[in-house]
Amino acid sequence: MSNQTVEQAANSGGQLPRAATPSGRSESSLSSVGPAGRSGGAGGGAAGGGGAAGGGSGGRMNFPEVDLLPGEVRHITIEESEQYVSKVEPLNERAIMGSLLVTNYRLHFSSTKSPLETVDIPLGSINKLEKFGGASSRGDKYGIEVTCKDFFSLRLQLSKTSTANNSRQNIFERLQGLTFRPSGNCSLGPNLQLFAIDYWNAMPQLTEQGWDVYNPMAEFERLGVKTQGSVWKVCELNRDYSLCPTYPQLFAIPTEITDEDLRKCAAYRSRSRVPVLSWLDRDTRASITRCSQPMVGLSGKRCQEDERFLAKILNNNGQTTSLCIIDARPKTNAVANRGKGGGYEAVADYNNSVEVAFVDIQNIHVMRESLRKLREICWPALESVRFLSCLENTQWLGHIRQILVGVVYIVHKVGSEKYSVLVHCSDGWDRTAQLTALSMLCLDPYYRTVKGFEALIEKEWCSMGHQFGKRIGFLEDNPSDSERSPVFLQFIECVWQLTQQFPNAFEFNEHLLITILEHLYSNRFGTFLGNCDQERAKIRTHTHSLWSVVNSAVMDYTNPHYAPNRYQVLKPQHSAQFLRFWFGYYLRHHAHCRLQEPLLQRSQRMLIDETQSIEAQLRSAATASHQRNASALAAEAAAKRAAASGSSGGSSSSVARQAEAARV
Repeated sequence: MSNQTVEQAANSGGQLPRAATPSGRSESSLSSVGPAGRSGGAGGGAAGGGGAAGGGSGGRMNFPEVDLLPGEVRHITIEESEQYVSKVEPLNERAIMGSLLVTNYRLHFSSTKSPLETVDIPLGSINKLEKFGGASSRGDKYGIEVTCKDFFSLRLQLSKTSTANNSRQNIFERLQGLTFRPSGNCSLGPNLQLFAIDYWNAMPQLTEQGWDVYNPMAEFERLGVKTQGSVWKVCELNRDYSLCPTYPQLFAIPTEITDEDLRKCAAYRSRSRVPVLSWLDRDTRASITRCSQPMVGLSGKRCQEDERFLAKILNNNGQTTSLCIIDARPKTNAVANRGKGGGYEAVADYNNSVEVAFVDIQNIHVMRESLRKLREICWPALESVRFLSCLENTQWLGHIRQILVGVVYIVHKVGSEKYSVLVHCSDGWDRTAQLTALSMLCLDPYYRTVKGFEALIEKEWCSMGHQFGKRIGFLEDNPSDSERSPVFLQFIECVWQLTQQFPNAFEFNEHLLITILEHLYSNRFGTFLGNCDQERAKIRTHTHSLWSVVNSAVMDYTNPHYAPNRYQVLKPQHSAQFLRFWFGYYLRHHAHCRLQEPLLQRSQRMLIDETQSIEAQLRSAATASHQRNASALAAEAAAKRAAASGSSGGSSSSVARQAEAARV
């Protein structure tokens, strides 16, 4: 199958296997880090960290008290009595009068007239700030528009008459200063002006230590790397990050690879990202490894150490005659990269012991444009008549499908055919992480638990150098930055798609997935800060992990329908008809699309209904069983009476047979 695409394999010769909005939550409590509510009304409840109290119908309400998080400090406060500020509805442009609070963590708007409405926006989720209404306050529309990274926008209309302290320009500049940092002044460290550090300084101790959910040595032991006679070993050559700055300090490689082999291989792989172990089947010894592209170039450069490295990965399996290399890119892109010094493995250079398959996942620029189109059809207007055609034009679900095509192929090769696979894209920190993490999720039930999923993210995304800072635009006032891309968002959506196909296979629920995406941008935790393990190490002891708070309220994120022993390996469908639009995330800010009851309560209610149904069936079965037993006893008694009265043997025998049949 040399050099064919995974799509071709899935649809022809490869014959891949086939298988069958949360409401706002207060963030004032340490045990609650649910999705920060953007808006709440009489039907939807208070949003985010507002903690605002509702009022009766009609009439003026006092400025609601806002519960601040530890380390949260007020910077801008505008009450209605001081200045006219209103939230402009995106569709009907109705102005809702209210009060504005900006802290070092969030922007909070609260209406001062019923019905109560609150909006909470973590400053880290702000993508762009713009003034609208021209250069002066003449005219009706005059204020600041806040565009977020997560499909939400807020228009704040300000008073035409304002003090210099609360003028639009002054508010805009102060808000911009709190939200963004000057270019080049975003280096992570304990002295960086960042709420995650303020939050930790105000409350350095938590009961749960989320930073410990992933322990590399414990994971290696779980996979069998540290067992006696293992053909894999833990490499400590990168303790000081000198071999590969974007790799973790510890990783696993074949035991026969020497330090010198590793150094030469690092020089041949882009960004020095050598092949390292992601997952190992302890029974079959089939493995998933990951790396970056080889630096082949136009001259067809070779590296004997790299060729020997891949041969060792193959030999460590012993059940197949070739190593399957999964190149996440379209083949045309991989070929084009040769002009930049990169490329892909030539089968002949590896003694025909490798086969290369291309998955055709597009690059970060294509994905960024697809997300932009998706946002346009979801906010502010929701085009109901042409929504499906507009959704198709974004190609978003097509990209999600293509990722799953690669996942299905890897799961088949490793799980069914017992192949070892090596996964890479260009630099090995975007599409590679999507494929390895999702494949491991399908192959290993451990990663489908709450703590296992946390460990998977820490392992395959955080420690292995996904550039969270660049991909989400950390503290940067540059929304058109070409480095931004929804790579991690796509991964989380693919996980959600899997939960829809296998609703009993995951211990966690949709609420956890949305919470992760909310805090991907919030800057409240250190989990998604930085671009690699080395950078994150600088602030690890000065920030809290998201997992600390999730695990302190784990029931909020638990799937009540979880059946841990039902599935071992998941074999998902990737065809378009099995994919769904993620209504609960992309449309969660629309008031008319918001869930009418909290997700957890809805799941609990469904579980109660299901339990009651099962109990009713058991009662019915018990009644039927009792009736059968009564009939059997009656027949047996009749048989005994017949025998006692001297009935014939044949007749007695017939009744006895009837009694036995009834008993059965």
